[in-house]
Amino acid sequence: ELPSPNSLARPTHSPLAHASSAPMASRDLAESLLPGGGASASSSHDEYEERAYDSDDKVSISISDSEPDDDGDPGAARARPAFSWRKLWRFTGPGFLMCIGFLDPGNLEGDLQAGAAAGYQLLWLLLWATVMGALVQLLSARLGVVTGKHLAELCREEYPPWATRALWVMTELALVGADIQEVIGSAIAIKILSGGIVPLWGGVVITAFDCFIFLFLENYGVRKLEAFFGVLIATMAISFAIMFGETKPSGKELLIGLVVPKLSSKTIKQAVGIVGCIIMPHNVFLHSALVQSRKIDTKKKSRVQEAVYYYNIESILALIVSFFINICVTTVFAKGFYGSDKADNIGLENAGQYLQEKYGTALFPVLYIWAIGLLASGQSSTITGTYAGQFVMGGFLNLRLKKWLRAVITRSFAIIPTMIVALFFDTEDPTMDVLNESLNVLQSIQIPFALIPLITLVSSEQLMGSFVVGPITKLGTHSCIHSIFSNFGRFSTSFFV
Repeated sequence: ELPSPNSLARPTHSPLAHASSAPMASRDLAESLLPGGGASASSSHDEYEERAYDSDDKVSISISDSEPDDDGDPGAARARPAFSWRKLWRFTGPGFLMCIGFLDPGNLEGDLQAGAAAGYQLLWLLLWATVMGALVQLLSARLGVVTGKHLAELCREEYPPWATRALWVMTELALVGADIQEVIGSAIAIKILSGGIVPLWGGVVITAFDCFIFLFLENYGVRKLEAFFGVLIATMAISFAIMFGETKPSGKELLIGLVVPKLSSKTIKQAVGIVGCIIMPHNVFLHSALVQSRKIDTKKKSRVQEAVYYYNIESILALIVSFFINICVTTVFAKGFYGSDKADNIGLENAGQYLQEKYGTALFPVLYIWAIGLLASGQSSTITGTYAGQFVMGGFLNLRLKKWLRAVITRSFAIIPTMIVALFFDTEDPTMDVLNESLNVLQSIQIPFALIPLITLVSSEQLMGSFVVGPITKLGTHSCIHSIFSNFGRFSTSFFV
């Protein structure tokens, strides 16, 4: 387990405690005497740090004149203002970018594998994995709002260099694994929509350039980027809802699957994959940075409290949408392929063709509906993966690079291994399914390396002040970590024995 930030005796970085902080020179001297302090001392200067968003890029949150103010007093008691739809709209965006991590092609692979292999039996696990994911993402947003820094930055500042480098390597591994699935998913969709004219490797090349779409949209403002993702999420929701409506899965079995827990030894791999593809390690780092896209006066407790409140609502709404989409995909394949001879070899690359054979008609080209949803999933997740990669690299290593160069570097980490996969594996090769399932399991292995720093930091009263999490929340998060380790241990036993 990583050392606690408190054990390193670091000075607080909480915006609510800056008024009582030591002078900069004294703090630098104190840090230079700590183990690894010299490396973090330079990073304590904000002017030399890589920030998630520039001040000019942030979205303003209008404050009504009728709302009481705490005049900058961090300890001032203040009742939460009346709920405002207009203000919720101003905060809406980061949660929907975050929920893309619950909808990437790796998730679709996990959904269809779970449906085909276990029918409706793993829906309860999908539900509780989403609940666990929501808890983790709310803590991530809370950390980012209260401290004004994202998780990768805080890990660099609070942990010694060896731990920081180890966390960075593990997070990059998780990012590469997720990005391989995302790029392959987009490439498969492009191949389907082009009628097979564009080969898999050609789709990878096309997808490689989507990081420049991200840069183009980002130059026009955060809200434009968020609107673009809103369109992609709506495309997924409509596509998979149409499939759900046309295939008509059993409502009774759906409800039983959500309520009654069942897990057989034959579906352990799919179960671990569900957890791994729902709770994405890089998504934890991403969300803590996304919430900083709004202008929040972090010196005022009331404003921080308000931001946490609205971000919680927005994130929960976004995850409800993602859960609906995942349910649609799982139940469609449970209805169509559970217990059939195709259940063992179905995957992203042949799922559309199998759906077309079973349900497709001239008026219902399910193959192309599936491909459109898959393309929206792949494109949205590859762009957010690039986004997350920038925050992870900039936060852990404190690199000050131009946005286009940093995007190219982070994109190269995933495109190179993905191109190798595309060149050596054909879409008809069942090895591709094994690879996708293994990558989902890889995500499950990497989860604790994001959760342990997160729960350690949000539990630090020195860092979080009055926004430190309570014992119930800590217990719930520790239970999540324990269940993930237990599931992985059970999977390993069943796999190797």
